[in-house]
Amino acid sequence: KSNFELAVADKVADMRRLKGLSQSDLATILEVTRGFIGQVESPNSPSAYSLDHLNRLAFELKCSVHDLIPAIPIVEGDWDN
Repeated sequence: KSNFELAVADKVADMRRLKGLSQSDLATILEVTRGFIGQVESPNSPSAYSLDHLNRLAFELKCSVHDLIPAIPIVEGDWDN
């Protein structure tokens, strides 16, 4: 999983907690399993949110998609600086 995907998962998890929602609640919104949400939030799994997931979450959480992604680019380890 990329550093960007991890950062997005962290932002979504923070928003989820802020709104008082469980992983099961998010799974219901996205029509996926609670296990999938757990995998997305785990750094050890390759699972990640799609753009469609983020769009639906922003709608349901009444926020901007921008609130669910990092404000600045996340540099990956294999990028030349």
